[in-house]
This record gives sequence, C-alpha cells and structure tokens, in this order.
Amino acid sequence: MKRPFDPIDHPVIPIQRIARLFSTISPADIAHLADHYCEDAEFVDPFNAVHGIAPIQQIFKHMFERLENPRFEVLTAIGDADQAMLTWDFRFRFRNTWLQRTTDSDQRIHGATRLVFAPDGRVSLHRDYWDAAAEFYEQLPLIGPVMRRLREAGAAPIPPCYP
Repeated sequence: MKRPFDPIDHPVIPIQRIARLFSTISPADIAHLADHYCEDAEFVDPFNAVHGIAPIQQIFKHMFERLENPRFEVLTAIGDADQAMLTWDFRFRFRNTWLQRTTDSDQRIHGATRLVFAPDGRVSLHRDYWDAAAEFYEQLPLIGPVMRRLREAGAAPIPPCYP
C-alpha cells in the first residue's frame, strides 16, 4: 500500500528534508548522507573545509565520537528548491571532562547554515556560520578568560543587548 504524500519527502522541497535530518541526526544516519549530499559537495564550518561525501561523513562521525548527546534544534528554515538558510542551536556535552564546565549541563552554540541544492535536491554546498570565539573558545577553561578579555577590549563602550 502506498503511503500518503508527505511534502517533506518531495524533491522540490529539499530544505524540509535537510531540516528534519539535522533535527534527528544520529550515528546511524552517517552512512546515508549520500542520500542528502552530492558526491562532490563542499562543507565549510569554523573548523573544517572539505569536498566530497567521505570527508563530510568523517566530520559527522567525529562529532559523535568527541561529543556526548550532540543535537541540533532547527529554529528557522527558509529557502526554495535552489538554496536555503537554517538557524539552529547545537547542544552537546564534551566527553573530556576538563573541557566540560562542571556548572553547565549542556554547551550551546547558536548558528546558521547556508545550503545550496543540486537539481536533484541534494546539498552541493553546506556552509556553517557561528562565532567560534564567543560560542566555543570563551567557554573553555584555559583560553576562555583570554578570549573574553580580547572581546571586551574590542567592544564598543555601550551596554550589550544580551550577555
């Protein structure tokens, strides 16, 4: 029996499929990333710049190996059949206890992703934008205080809109 039409599975609406993938990604999904990414896809984030499905799979595999309970909460997803933008919160805990601040249960990184889709709806470009200094380095025990001082030294002398 054929299942009812699900717009998330429609090839013309790739942003919905990718948003669902990110929201539910697990280690088991890594082997199937070629269903969502072109063989020669480009992936760029503050730590990586790679081409090809195998290196992209390695980035996601590394994420699950190094982090405890990594998960994306997709906040917005806008776009069309050609390109899209996602905003998200990425939550995780470090597996290395010296990296995980004992006062916090989860770390959070707020960011955005630009996606460009191939004609078949798979991702040809995945580019993540997030502030590695404020969202990551400032949270580390040894270099965090230095990074916070650098940010404070470069900030305009006005009250921030958020902490």
